[in-house]
Amino acid sequence: MALVRFVYRTGIAQALLDNARLLGSWDADGRWTDGAWSERPMAPIIADDGRPAFAAELDLVPDPAGRPFRWGVRLDGPGGADQWGIVTQPDDPAATEQVCLLTLPADLPDPGEPIEAVYHLTHAGWLGANKRFSPGSDVPSIRFAVWAPNARAVEVVIGRTWRDGDAERRPLEGLPPAQRSIPPAEIRGGYVHDDGDGAHPDLGPFAMSRGAGGVWETDPADPALASFAAFDHLPYLFRITKDDGQVAYRTDLYARCQIGAGATKPDGPWRGRLLDLDGVRGCSAVIDPDRVTALFEEPVYPEREWLDAADFWADEFDPARPVPRRIEDLVIYELHLGALGFGRPGPGTIADAIALLDHIEGVGANAVELLPMAEFGGGHENWGYATSHYFAIEYGGGGRDKLKFFIRACHRRGIAVIMDVVYNHYVHDGERAQWLYDTNDHARNPYYWYEGAPGDYPAFDAAVAPARQGTGGYLDNLSTGWAPRYGEPMVRKLFASMALSLLEEFHIDGFRVDQTTSIHAYNVLHADGRPVPAANQLGAKLLREWTRTLRLVRPDVMLMAEDHSDWDAVTLPADQGGLGFDAAWYADFYHHLVGDGDGHEDAAKLLKQAGFGDDRPLPMDRFAGALAASGSGKVVYCESHDEAGNGAGTARNIVVAINGAPLTGETRRWAEARCRCVFGITLFSAGTPMFLFGEEVGADAPFLYDRVLDFKPDLHGLREGAGAGMYAFYRDAIALRRRSPALCGRDIEVLHVHNANRVIAFRRWGDGEDWLVIATLGNRPFLAGYEIRHPAIQGGQWQVLLNSDALAYGGGGVGDGRRVVAEDGSITALLPASSLVLLRRG
Repeated sequence: MALVRFVYRTGIAQALLDNARLLGSWDADGRWTDGAWSERPMAPIIADDGRPAFAAELDLVPDPAGRPFRWGVRLDGPGGADQWGIVTQPDDPAATEQVCLLTLPADLPDPGEPIEAVYHLTHAGWLGANKRFSPGSDVPSIRFAVWAPNARAVEVVIGRTWRDGDAERRPLEGLPPAQRSIPPAEIRGGYVHDDGDGAHPDLGPFAMSRGAGGVWETDPADPALASFAAFDHLPYLFRITKDDGQVAYRTDLYARCQIGAGATKPDGPWRGRLLDLDGVRGCSAVIDPDRVTALFEEPVYPEREWLDAADFWADEFDPARPVPRRIEDLVIYELHLGALGFGRPGPGTIADAIALLDHIEGVGANAVELLPMAEFGGGHENWGYATSHYFAIEYGGGGRDKLKFFIRACHRRGIAVIMDVVYNHYVHDGERAQWLYDTNDHARNPYYWYEGAPGDYPAFDAAVAPARQGTGGYLDNLSTGWAPRYGEPMVRKLFASMALSLLEEFHIDGFRVDQTTSIHAYNVLHADGRPVPAANQLGAKLLREWTRTLRLVRPDVMLMAEDHSDWDAVTLPADQGGLGFDAAWYADFYHHLVGDGDGHEDAAKLLKQAGFGDDRPLPMDRFAGALAASGSGKVVYCESHDEAGNGAGTARNIVVAINGAPLTGETRRWAEARCRCVFGITLFSAGTPMFLFGEEVGADAPFLYDRVLDFKPDLHGLREGAGAGMYAFYRDAIALRRRSPALCGRDIEVLHVHNANRVIAFRRWGDGEDWLVIATLGNRPFLAGYEIRHPAIQGGQWQVLLNSDALAYGGGGVGDGRRVVAEDGSITALLPASSLVLLRRG
């Protein structure tokens, strides 16, 4: 008989989960059974991380056949009663059960402390540098923990920083906080070289002991680690002795902050400024997640004025301007912070984004989707899709606390914040991050999927340079890096824990997951391109586990996938075998409506063809199918970051609309007219509309992933100048959509297409409303009216509520807001050239 203590650790600060019950495959006598599971209540406790948890103890009899006990936890939560609390599945591709396994040895040790069986909903408060509370004490010590399953030994090394001009390099670490806080530009160091140069001479190193599953932790009884506050904001690294004996310095992949806001990757001892370091290579920093800086801008680091997190968020919302919670109610503004700050060198910042909120709110967008903000590699000349540290916010843009200020400012205006996250590959230069973290054996590389052994690919090795030999077993997936090890539960938990932290600590409202098709469909062997079905299956398992985790805590979290598979399961609930997303990006909609990129020759490419300026028929009928499907869980757009100059053959829409001709005079007028038309079709479709920053003012500079700083748009100048009419149209059109339940709904029917006339018409309805959208990319107006015949058209009066050709929008002023009288089955409305007209019955 063995006494087993089962613990369910939530790892989240709020007590959102309650009434936990332990269930397991044992009978009333504690013996293994394949019959009905036993159930008993679990007691609520506060775990040593200071977070709510649940525990239960019982005696179990080891199974003579060695079969593991299966167990899980059922609890009540925000999604209702009797929620299943285990979101993790075994790493077998065919396994679907969400259970934990416990195998008891037949030869039990002498009775003593209970055997612990622990489940972590999130690893965010376990791995990394975290508070640890001892029984009866409310003063936390610090615990360092890292997953390094292949390591022989691990230590924590504290980095050294010193004040600029101090020839003796006397460490700032260990000084009282008031003396440590100095202007960031005056701080030097923050980097430990491979030979140990840069390590603190007096603090550490601190030995770590290996525990279950390859997790190494510091000694909780070490008196030098008795105060978390003493280590707050201190730099640190893990010194790892790999399985072959090599010593390597590694950053903490659970770090909440990475030191450095520049692009320098030292190749020797570092004596330069802390700010100049590339954050991927700099030290990690200890951060207290339970407090936030009181001031947005404080001229010293570490900051001196702090608020408890609860006080910071106390006035987060304005009841008069509620934040949308349904994905169908969103109008999304896609934004890259690095491209802001027009007229100033360097990347844009969170301060620039806050300054842009009047512009965003003014145009009517009620959601901002931020391109990735987690610490990324490649300097500032890119979009952020090369994540190195998922819990650290890119310091170059302002860092973690300033992001919280931005989110709070958005919420006060009724604007939701969507975060773009990347799980299909890691940073490309991840020497101190994921790459070969604790081994030099490719087959044992813990964060990357590797098939077989390095010697399995002799033909590949013979054909490549020596530096690439042995890499044939990695997986390509149409990303810019090799696939993560989706079959490893610790890797899947890394991604889920990151997102849960953003939900809980940062109050993010939703996520867009980059290129999910690469995760569940595109995995092939690097050596020869053979498909790897197991990787696809386990990639799908990752996505289900991820969505389950988030919905257990926040059922109304809004989840979007960039998915090009057209697989229905993407937007099915996870408990129905789906991936659990609310909507998928609808690239086909873009290819048909705009289509300026190379390839996709079967697409309609309406805007691109209209841009030639002639009167060729346009395949409106080909686009009609994509439009009709927009209501089936889609995010629709006529421009995104991928199609604004970066993709082969692409440009900003206003350039596409006139085939690259100079944007002056009549040419610009035609370009804007066509752009207003395609945006109106997007906005009034049945999908969730999104538009790229700058689109609303006719920005024409390309948005290139590696030249962001060369083409920063002057959004404010365009709004007041050449783009004023575009901005006014976007504002008025978005306001109409947001006020109408029918236009926010999912019901749509295409009533009319005419390729020669370049006309498409469709109906939207719901909640007693009936709307008709008539759009044309033709070069001539229908001054006598254009007739639409369809049985769904009801007779009576229809009001023109929006005409994209209005003078206020920079149009020609053809048409007005008059009423149109329709007969059953027929309506005739004046239709300007290259325009969209929106009518409502009644």
